[in-house]
Amino acid sequence: MQNMGISVLFKGNNFLRLCQGLWVTLRIALIAMIFSIILGFILGMIMTSKNKIVKLICRIYLEIVRIMPQLVLLFLVYFGAAKHLGMNMPGELAAVIVFTFWGTAEMGDLVRSALISIPKHQYESGYGLGLTKLQVFIYIIFPQTIRRLLPSAINLLTRMIKTTSLVVLIGVVEVVKVGKQIIDASRYTASDSALWVYGAIFLMYFVICFPFSRLSAFLGKNHLVRCWKYHERWNKEDVENGK
Repeated sequence: MQNMGISVLFKGNNFLRLCQGLWVTLRIALIAMIFSIILGFILGMIMTSKNKIVKLICRIYLEIVRIMPQLVLLFLVYFGAAKHLGMNMPGELAAVIVFTFWGTAEMGDLVRSALISIPKHQYESGYGLGLTKLQVFIYIIFPQTIRRLLPSAINLLTRMIKTTSLVVLIGVVEVVKVGKQIIDASRYTASDSALWVYGAIFLMYFVICFPFSRLSAFLGKNHLVRCWKYHERWNKEDVENGK
């Protein structure tokens, strides 16, 4: 058993170190996601503006984020800040900035899509009840936007968790880096340790991301069912009013 790679996982505090590295991964993803949600909502509302200059700026920002690999952004922020700003930026801070920059663009586009998908008669009904624009947004538009947004936002969170594995390249000691350290330390005592260590890391990512993926699928399915029932009821009312 001592010669088997699986024993490396439970040797000393190796498994605890993997869990601590996983916490670093989750911490970066969760902090970036919180900022992305807040800034993404603001950006999404701005992207619905009819001003051509505003729409052009938002489009350029979105395309830059989509075209530029996250790894390049990490290098630009981490090494660029050290060279041009003369500051020694911690790797975790650079990672949070980059993933927030990326997540804000993605979330903003999701919010924009959710806002423009809401039928105009929802606004008109609110105004007909004597509500102000702010009240219409808070009590009518915002709840519907959240329902439309949740599946995609959860999917973005899982993508962000998986993409944080790139931060190992700027020196952040997260779960993949810890796994590599364990493998290097046991290379001559357990030649197959890489299989077991990376297998354990895969299971950790799976245990974290799979529930989010299932929740996203569940919410998306329920949203489609609600939309179908809503349109059926709306069409039925139109037929009755026509009669």
